Amino acid sequence: MALVEMVMPKMGESIMEGTVLKWLKQVGDTIEQDESVLEVATDKVDTEVPAIQGGVLKEILVQEGQVVAVGAPIAIISTGGDEQPISAAPATEAAPAAPVTEQAAAQPAEAAQAVAQTSQRLEQPASGRFYSPLVLNIAREEGISMQELEYIPGTGKEGRVSKKDILDYVANRSENVAPAAASQQAPAPQAAAPQTAPQPQAAPVAPAAQVSTAPAQSYSGNVEIIEMDRMRKMISQRMVDSKRISPHVTSFVEADVTNIVNWRNKTKDAYKKREGENLTFTPIFIEAIVKAIKDFPMINVSVDGDRIIKKRDINIGVAVALPSGNLIVPVIHNADQMNLNGISKRLNDLANRARINKLTPADLADPTYTVSNVGSFGNVMGTPIIMQPQVAIMAVGAIKKKPAVIETPEGDLIGIRQFMFLSHSYDHRVVDGSLGGMFVRRVADYLEAFDPNTSI
Repeated sequence: MALVEMVMPKMGESIMEGTVLKWLKQVGDTIEQDESVLEVATDKVDTEVPAIQGGVLKEILVQEGQVVAVGAPIAIISTGGDEQPISAAPATEAAPAAPVTEQAAAQPAEAAQAVAQTSQRLEQPASGRFYSPLVLNIAREEGISMQELEYIPGTGKEGRVSKKDILDYVANRSENVAPAAASQQAPAPQAAAPQTAPQPQAAPVAPAAQVSTAPAQSYSGNVEIIEMDRMRKMISQRMVDSKRISPHVTSFVEADVTNIVNWRNKTKDAYKKREGENLTFTPIFIEAIVKAIKDFPMINVSVDGDRIIKKRDINIGVAVALPSGNLIVPVIHNADQMNLNGISKRLNDLANRARINKLTPADLADPTYTVSNVGSFGNVMGTPIIMQPQVAIMAVGAIKKKPAVIETPEGDLIGIRQFMFLSHSYDHRVVDGSLGGMFVRRVADYLEAFDPNTSI
């Protein structure tokens, strides 16, 4: 028989590892090519991994709950045929646990090697090097600046810094800092104690950190204790990080969207009959935001240390509520290259797949600006939290009828109009009040100028 090694696939440009959530097949099961074999969680989305080849699942190399790097072996598939196995397959048959055991045995040596590497910084900074979101999060938590990060040796592909590289660097860094600080009888060792990879020197600090962040508390019998699921923990951490990283400012504008409401009421039935899906207001809001980004491109940026990264692509993230109550933000890539119908169809596809947990990591990758329709919950306005590393986000509120003054050539009249609030939160490090305010005003101008004769 021929044995094929199944590896952890690449699931997005910035994703370097995944956690095995559940094996959908067990050893001995017959699997078809492209049939889902296991569920994997990344820092962006949960997804199913298909078999690369049909056959029998001969061996599972990674257990549920383990974190695996992209490209690492996760299973062995027997494809049948003659009795001649390929390359290292006999060793695998003779000792099923060998890949995991060898990997575990090699960890101390690898750790020692990594510590030795991180004890010496690079002579020259690795400017322009790619860093995964996980590495950047650890750097922020440990107070490592981008300038310092550029001097950390990387053992990953093309010299990239892996999770292990930065954790070993943090551990080695604390060993060097703690004794020096102790000699000065200063409290610096407590501040330098790592949270993710504590060393013996940090032992006195760890209990205090745990008490401050998760104090022990007792509850009466009149409460229900609910453990956060993995996604809720992720959302919680990202929201806290965003408020810590970005000084948030929010500007509000009220827009008259009467023309949009009347146009949609006139068009939605024919659109549903033709396309087989609903026409919502959100694609119209996205189209207006895209036009405003073209007018104010410095909204379409991110921050990297002391540098502003200006994005050429306009990728709009849209917050979608899941049946679990959590939110996820799939992305409409290159929204500036789509017409209204294209945006509508892409949005409906992403929203439908989000609700049945069929999004891929690519569907959530590289947003440059985000919109959240809080009006779908009946809210008139909100103060949204920025999705890092973006610098702005807009919330659109519920559309409400209001009496308004209507200017006509014959004079002013009182009439009933449809109004909606736009809430624009932005990172005041790089977006001043003038830019943030003008941008949301421009979006409102595009909405108010909507052509009621638009075809879709």
